[in-house]
Amino acid sequence: MFFYLSKKVAIPDNVKLKCVSWNKDQGFIACGGEDGLLKVLKLETQTDDAKLRGLAVPSNLSMNQNLEGHSGSVQVVTWNEQYQKLTTSDQNGLIIVWMLYKGSWYEEMINNRNKSVVRSMSWNADGQKICIVYEDGAVIVGSVDGNRIWGKDLKGVQLCHVAWSADSKILLFGMTSGEIHIYDNQGNFIHLGTLKVPGKQMSALSWEGGGLKIALAVDSFIYFANIRPDYKWGYCSNTVVYAYTRPDRPEYCVIFWDTKNNEKYVKYVKSLISITTCGDFCILATKADENHPQFVLVLCNSIGTPLDPKYIDIVPLFVAMTKTHVIAASKEAFYTWQYRVAKKLTALEINQITRSRKEGRERIYHVDDTPSGSVDGVLDYSKAIQGTRDPICAITASDKTLIVGRESGTIQRYSLPNVGLIQKYSLNCRAYQLSLNCNSSRLAIIDISGVLTFFDLDARVTDSTGQQVIGELLKLERKDVWDMKWAKDNPDLFAMMEKTRMYVFRNLDPEEPIQTSGYICIFEDLEIKSVLLDEILKNPEHPNKDYIINFEIRSLRDSRALIEKVGIEDASQFIEDNPHPRLWRLLAEAALQKLDLHTAEQAFVRCKDYQGIKFVKRLGNLQSESMKQAEVAAYFGRFEEAERMYLDMDRRDLAIGLRLKLGDWFRVLQLLKTGSGDADDSLLEQAHNAIGDYFADRQKWLNAVQYYVQGRNQERLAECYYMLEDYEGLENLASSLPENHKLLPEIAQMFVRVGMCEQAVTAFLKCNQPKAAVDTCVHLNQWNKAVELAKNHSMKEIGSLLARYASHLLEKNKTLDAIELYRKANYFYDAAKLMFKIADEEAKKRTKPLRVKKLYVLSALLIEQYHEQVRNAQRGKVKGKSSEATSALAGLLEEEVLSTTSRFRDNAWRGAEAYHFFTLAQRQLYEGYVDTALKTALHLRDYEDIIPAVEIYSLLALCACAGRAFGTCSKAFIKLESLETLSSEQKQQYEDLALEIFTKHPPKDNRKSELDSLLEGGEGKLPTCVATGSPITEYQFWVCNVCKHCVLAQEISNYNFCPLCHSSVG
Repeated sequence: MFFYLSKKVAIPDNVKLKCVSWNKDQGFIACGGEDGLLKVLKLETQTDDAKLRGLAVPSNLSMNQNLEGHSGSVQVVTWNEQYQKLTTSDQNGLIIVWMLYKGSWYEEMINNRNKSVVRSMSWNADGQKICIVYEDGAVIVGSVDGNRIWGKDLKGVQLCHVAWSADSKILLFGMTSGEIHIYDNQGNFIHLGTLKVPGKQMSALSWEGGGLKIALAVDSFIYFANIRPDYKWGYCSNTVVYAYTRPDRPEYCVIFWDTKNNEKYVKYVKSLISITTCGDFCILATKADENHPQFVLVLCNSIGTPLDPKYIDIVPLFVAMTKTHVIAASKEAFYTWQYRVAKKLTALEINQITRSRKEGRERIYHVDDTPSGSVDGVLDYSKAIQGTRDPICAITASDKTLIVGRESGTIQRYSLPNVGLIQKYSLNCRAYQLSLNCNSSRLAIIDISGVLTFFDLDARVTDSTGQQVIGELLKLERKDVWDMKWAKDNPDLFAMMEKTRMYVFRNLDPEEPIQTSGYICIFEDLEIKSVLLDEILKNPEHPNKDYIINFEIRSLRDSRALIEKVGIEDASQFIEDNPHPRLWRLLAEAALQKLDLHTAEQAFVRCKDYQGIKFVKRLGNLQSESMKQAEVAAYFGRFEEAERMYLDMDRRDLAIGLRLKLGDWFRVLQLLKTGSGDADDSLLEQAHNAIGDYFADRQKWLNAVQYYVQGRNQERLAECYYMLEDYEGLENLASSLPENHKLLPEIAQMFVRVGMCEQAVTAFLKCNQPKAAVDTCVHLNQWNKAVELAKNHSMKEIGSLLARYASHLLEKNKTLDAIELYRKANYFYDAAKLMFKIADEEAKKRTKPLRVKKLYVLSALLIEQYHEQVRNAQRGKVKGKSSEATSALAGLLEEEVLSTTSRFRDNAWRGAEAYHFFTLAQRQLYEGYVDTALKTALHLRDYEDIIPAVEIYSLLALCACAGRAFGTCSKAFIKLESLETLSSEQKQQYEDLALEIFTKHPPKDNRKSELDSLLEGGEGKLPTCVATGSPITEYQFWVCNVCKHCVLAQEISNYNFCPLCHSSVG
């Protein structure tokens, strides 16, 4: 290898350089020196000459820029290639971030801590974060936009360098003492393992891209080392729980992957410390808040639902979990929490939940204390802050024992649930991972060097001094162990991972190894389940079931081989020598296959399978061998084979029964239809309905309808028609149902929900619920229908119903509709009041007089109908009662009712009379009957309360003037001039007109004798003919049966209808 110098750049004024940094992407070179010197250079690396490539290209400077801003010596320069930024710092602690803009470098932002000098700075791989270390031990991590992410003070150290790992998860801090400390990207210290490599000198090392292997150059050899990370993971209830970080989120993403159903549930957790699992639950240990010293233990179920969080004031560096307790330990103390979950609560326990913490569910103990277990502990965190010379380094627990390991090698054994120190043991290693077997008799210890040893907690041995001691270190020792798990059902069985091999030990004797790199999930029923976490975390959002591997241990494999190749008898002897419930179950199943019922029964007894025993007893009662074989096939889930055997035996009923148990209704229907005999109608219906349910559950309503029709399931049919919006089908279904069927109200409600009033009413009436029908009409604003129904069914609520509907119509200004409503319902009085109100309002508007007259007539006719209704009602009540007292009482009641409304009736007829004469006088005047018009107009003087006086006397003056009755005309003008409603201008106009008339004609009537009676008026006034407006002086005249008004006898022959109320004359 050769080296040579290719170029030299001189610094002006011989300023000494302190640092240099080369931008790997863009090729910029930054150099810093004394007196604030900061330069950015760039070598030209392009040429037009195609022959010159690589190092042969001339290296001329294409940039040479001085950056002004520092006053002291520039000591640190570092590049952010991703965002094209340069970060520099000087001896005064001033930090400047520079940015490239239009080919030159400019200052973007500055920062000065004013406490210490920056010794090193480093941007992470994606350029999002910068880590700055100061000489006094301060560490600050900031974002690319200048915001502070976190800070930490490392006490008692002098920092001189910092570097990020390639994946931005780890920070390396270099000390002036030569030590290197490793932290994660949140500032948490990471404990390291050590690897001893044979050889004299290590010259180089390099990481594999995935981060799970290292290549080491030692002497004349290359060594490769595998890394087994401490993933944050656990296994509970067929669920693998694992955590990873995503570049787009600051929190940990925790995946709960159900390996049985291949479903996953995602939960985001801030500042996750660890994941611990047991049974069906897991504990997520987290930091409560960035700025708060508290921590949280979150109890979750297997889908990540938080059940109970507990806030604690100690750092949960180590967490263990049993079926009843959670134990969290810091270096100095441990906290115990007796947790409860809802499905296990009894009534008594529910009451106990409200008890305070002091009553025993949560306690804390210092590692140097010696609790007796007899006195309830207290939750006193003051104990936790007391130091210890021998910190905790590992913990584990079972249902009755808690083990705490200390850095000196001391192992402390406590009882559970009442925590009492039972025993202390001494080991010659520092434990990294502890694990208890299923009966808490043996403890497995993996130390920080990966050496696995075992300790018998209950053995009594004599030491070198002749004293008897409890506890014995067993002789087995394995190296390079990174995971182990005890069997849940056998205290002598365990599995361990040694390098890339899995060993299974029984009584400390190993079986042949299995090649794998999986992490052990569970060891149960002679099977080991492991998970390939390395593979999963390459693509953590899409875990694959191929990464879950099941291994059978040798005894299970051997038993299966013996059964298959040698026979049941020899296999039975082998299992007798190596008993386990799983092996007995295997034997029982094999015996069943061969119909060896005696052996099968014994095996089921040995594995305590009561259902299996009952099954064997039932098989023993069967006579046919083929029937037994069919039952066994069904027992083992070979349903097609069992069905075929049943059919071969001509036992279609048993085949159908089998499919019924399985819920395979499609096959049940097929069997029922293909049979030679008559199918059971009820079973056919059941099958059709079950298949209909199958399609309905999947919202395939059209398919469901076909089967519900055949199954005559009217209830589900209604639901399907409704979901399909097939309202015609729903209506046909309702019409096909018998009266008072229980489904009719439900169908009616379906129609109500979609606003189909008529169909809903029909359904309600069919099930004899008229009130519900009326309520539906009201709800859907079909008031006419509601009133009609209420009348037809003589409902008491019709009055209130009418009032509600009328108010509804009146709110919408539909007064005539309200009148029609009352009239149809025979509520004539209410209709008359509304009609009279309209007539009054129309009169005030000065609309067409004839229209106003008609409105008053209608009001009067309605009140007449009301009177007739009252009379008929009273007559009906006394019908058949001949006593004079009853008749007299009825008469009095009728008279009272009529008298209260007679005034209202008179007002209606007076309004009709007023506008009748008002229009009649004008018609007579325009037809030339001047004298008759004057007589009619004179009658209008009685109606000043209905027609404005100015109109009455204007008409009277006009008629009198036309008839040359100037005396009457003069009186009319006097009245007009005295009206207060007229303005002074109007009065003046009348005065001018009167002056013009009466200067020509004296104010005297030519035919005074004829007008005397009309002008005098008074009580003895004669009745007026409503046809001519003239007074009736004859004794014979016609009286209307309805309005009781009179017409001259010679005039009535010209009319078919009453001139006032238009009722028939005949």
